[in-house]
Amino acid sequence: MQFPPKSPTRYCITILLLVSLNGFSAPVDFVREVRPIFKQHCYECHGEKKQKSGLRLDLKAAALKGGDEHAPNIIAGKARESPLIRFITSKDNDQRMPPKGEGLSESEIATLSRWIDEGALWPEGVDVVQLADKRDHWSFKPVTLPSPPKVKSRRWPRNDVDRFVLARLEREGWKPAPEADRVTWLRRVSFDLTGLPPTPEQVAAFVKDRRLDAFERVVDELLASPRYGERWAQHWLDVVRYADTHGFEVNTERPNAWPYRDYLIEAFNHDTPYDRFIREQIAGDALDKDAATGFLVTASVLLSGQIGADDVSKRLARQDSLDEIVVNTGQTFLGLSVGCARCHDHKFDPISARDYYSMQAFFAGVEYEDRELRTPEALARRKEAETLKQGVAEVERELAQFEPLARVGSTLPKTTNPRLNEEIFPPLAAKFIRFTIHDANLHPTLGLIEPCVDELEIFSDEATPRNVALASHGTKVTASGSRTSDIHRLEHINDGKYGNSHSWMADEAGRGWVMFELPEVVRIGKINWGRDREGNFTDRLATAYTLEAGPSLDAMTPLVSVLPPRPVLNATMNTDRFAPVKTRRVRFTIKETNSLEPCIDELEVFDTQARNVALASAGTKATSSGDTVVADRHELRQINDGHYGNSRSWMSNEKGKGWVMLEFPEEHVIERLVWGRDREGKFSDRLATNYVIEVADTVGEWRPVADSTDRRAYVPGENKAKPAVFSTAGLRADEVKNVGVLLAKRKALESKIAAAAAGQMAFAGTFRKPDKISLLYRGDPEQPKEEVAPAVLSVLGNLQLPKDAEEQQRRLTLAGWIARPENPLTARVMVNRIWQGHFGTGLVETPSDFGRNGTKPSHPELLDWLASEFVRSGWSVKQMHRLIVLSATYRQSSRINPVAAAKDADVRFLWRFPSRRLESEPIRDAMLAVSGQLNLKMGGRGFDLFNNRGGLSGFNPVESFKGEGLRRMIYAHKVRREREAVFGAFDCPDAGQSTARRRESTTPIQALNLFNSRFTLEQADAFAARVKSDVGDDLTKQIHRAYQLALNRNPSSAELVDAAPIVRAHGLPTLGRALFNSNEFLFLP
Repeated sequence: MQFPPKSPTRYCITILLLVSLNGFSAPVDFVREVRPIFKQHCYECHGEKKQKSGLRLDLKAAALKGGDEHAPNIIAGKARESPLIRFITSKDNDQRMPPKGEGLSESEIATLSRWIDEGALWPEGVDVVQLADKRDHWSFKPVTLPSPPKVKSRRWPRNDVDRFVLARLEREGWKPAPEADRVTWLRRVSFDLTGLPPTPEQVAAFVKDRRLDAFERVVDELLASPRYGERWAQHWLDVVRYADTHGFEVNTERPNAWPYRDYLIEAFNHDTPYDRFIREQIAGDALDKDAATGFLVTASVLLSGQIGADDVSKRLARQDSLDEIVVNTGQTFLGLSVGCARCHDHKFDPISARDYYSMQAFFAGVEYEDRELRTPEALARRKEAETLKQGVAEVERELAQFEPLARVGSTLPKTTNPRLNEEIFPPLAAKFIRFTIHDANLHPTLGLIEPCVDELEIFSDEATPRNVALASHGTKVTASGSRTSDIHRLEHINDGKYGNSHSWMADEAGRGWVMFELPEVVRIGKINWGRDREGNFTDRLATAYTLEAGPSLDAMTPLVSVLPPRPVLNATMNTDRFAPVKTRRVRFTIKETNSLEPCIDELEVFDTQARNVALASAGTKATSSGDTVVADRHELRQINDGHYGNSRSWMSNEKGKGWVMLEFPEEHVIERLVWGRDREGKFSDRLATNYVIEVADTVGEWRPVADSTDRRAYVPGENKAKPAVFSTAGLRADEVKNVGVLLAKRKALESKIAAAAAGQMAFAGTFRKPDKISLLYRGDPEQPKEEVAPAVLSVLGNLQLPKDAEEQQRRLTLAGWIARPENPLTARVMVNRIWQGHFGTGLVETPSDFGRNGTKPSHPELLDWLASEFVRSGWSVKQMHRLIVLSATYRQSSRINPVAAAKDADVRFLWRFPSRRLESEPIRDAMLAVSGQLNLKMGGRGFDLFNNRGGLSGFNPVESFKGEGLRRMIYAHKVRREREAVFGAFDCPDAGQSTARRRESTTPIQALNLFNSRFTLEQADAFAARVKSDVGDDLTKQIHRAYQLALNRNPSSAELVDAAPIVRAHGLPTLGRALFNSNEFLFLP
């Protein structure tokens, strides 16, 4: 290959091209890059309020025109010649702009220079301060009450809705389509209002009903049906992007989201006035509608584990979560894209960044969390739980009599060895040997669990000791209980084999016993036992135990007794029991705490008659080493006032130590002292962890009766937990029996308390003191500017709250402002959504954008008339339905008028009824309804569409449904960003974002899903079974019944002829599949 000669010219050209390409960048964006500089440095003197030297930089026309002295100030394409650049780069302090501060940075100057050199591109319609233009928008003007127009065809209108529609048609010279037949209207209105088709019996009854109010009766019946709320709640869920998972990459389950869905269904069914409906969703916690505030937190949210540990990430995540609430509120209730003003003033609507952050301030105390519902049932259960707790307290008092005695100055019991423990004792004759475990060590992660022994050997007292415990010698073994598996069996304890794989495990945490019965009485002198003789396991080791032996069960002698440590200290309540002692004074001395100054909420001293003799009301006086009094809390008098809790407690004035003494009016024989840090369980700091309890004898000397040395080691963070096992070591047989009865009683009471106190949680947000909200430069949490107060959008009003307004007051105020009849957007937006629900498209095609970037209403007077009527009716959604579905407009057939279609293909002027495909939910529900499989159970946790309810990936669809899975689709557990396998193809939104209006696509996969999916096959089989059950085996009757159920009509002669051979050859289910796939089944007529 021959290369051309090298040319210096070519090298130069190449280098120039590379330099040119390397230096290429996108043009400067005025809104994102230039206007923020003007706003930060120039608007104070050259903005809306001031125009020094006649220069204004917040309006395009004024800025390009220039000021009084320099016109123009900005010379497009010539930055160096522009006075603006000269002033901001001047070294003369008298000329440099801005006159105060450090001036513009080099990068800001470079941005402005490049912007001018590129032609000073300033898009039209982005000047927020052009209020004369931007506020002059139809949706920001007050709602009017237009009079219904006069029309030529006076017989057609059935109500005033029709007069507005007909007037528009008459201007075009068009006539409405003919009225639909009764069956078509009934099927249409049934799907519209309930999402389900009418039954053949309902169709027959309506066709025969010739009363003048027959249509009204049908509508009232449908609106009164519980199915109505299910249908219309689904529309709302689309708008607020409800789902049962949190979203984002992890997409974990949000198990308590469903109460909000159930609230919506109930609200629609009860026709909750829409103004009340708004208030409940923004501030339902103040209106006894806790679940309603689920609206505030329906969006995706990053969980704490998904947010970076650094403060920057946390601030950004917080901003994102607040943004979701502002966006949701703005688009749902006001039909405005308020969120577009997060980083800069709105490009199209008169919404400034200040407006955005002022709106955000209303929600500054909202957190995305579960909250317990305060229903009447929950309050009653809580009251019941409090009563039951009194019963538990009584049981605890009785159990305290059997608490192990304190061992003053004791060291903890000997440490047992996981491999081998040799127990040597004076020889005795025995036939029965019992090994009783009272306590075991803690598993590193599971805590106290079932103890385990690999082998127990009993040796005879002779020159050559024999292991007489072996099963091979005829010894029998019984136990309190055994946790059985391949490696853990009772027979392993005396099979002569060692190790965890040949061991016995008890079936209770920390306790159990095993009994050996020898074939004959043998004199024994030593017992060996271990957890795991192979040394692989050290957990489940008995740490406190008793060995007994004797010739009979009635003559057992204790051989070895290793008492367990007393329970670990906890912040709620601790008991110190000791041998009865006669005294007049008791002193509690604290030597160490888990933190700060020690605090005791109540010190109780009980005599042998179980009477608290420490009460001040009984004459007992308290003294101390010193007190820390805060307001009316932590006074010494509160140590024995009979009240519990942090607010009625005593606190020492020394860190980690202090003492308090009680002096009785007379001597008492005492045996027990009960104390706690906070009996209400709210605080766990300041807990005494090292202490001594002393009594003064008759000569005045102090003598210890209990201390903390014999307690289980205190573990920070576990001080609230009560001991899992109540030790019965050292108790008589009758006492053990009494303890068992009391423990069973306590367990039963605690189970009842748990059931009564287990209130229903709802993912409806929690509320705290509001954050400080600042105007953020370019939406960056790291660049806060001045603090803003809660305030409504300035284009719609001037309502503002103080910056320190209470959290709930903020939301109540905003909700009240949105729900005002005078608000020009609220009623318009909602009646438009209702209209869209009936005609497929609203009078405004952009249902969540009534701003300047949205569409204009097709019938502006009708929209205002409906909005006025809505408010006049008491904000009744059901009254709006009645107006619409009883109108002649709604009763039209969907017959095509070629002339009208040529000019208005989208049927915006409503010259016919716009037929449309059903959404995924009514398609699935209708299939279940006509097959007789629909489960009408309402409310509660949703059924599964996938085999897992949340997670990173792997959402395998459930293919076969039974029971709960045959409920209406609104009750499905909705996984965000995942589409249901069969009906997701019908444009079912995935809740990733608000879907104010669903797409209506037609794809091959839809037909394939409806013909071949397992769901369809199963419903087709059920459909066939229902048909046969209704009419028997007559083929003609079967086909007729199939059409009546699926399409609400009889088959034509041709259809009957076509269907018969198919049913004969392939069975009735095949006809069902064909009907499910027909346009007549899938489309609203």
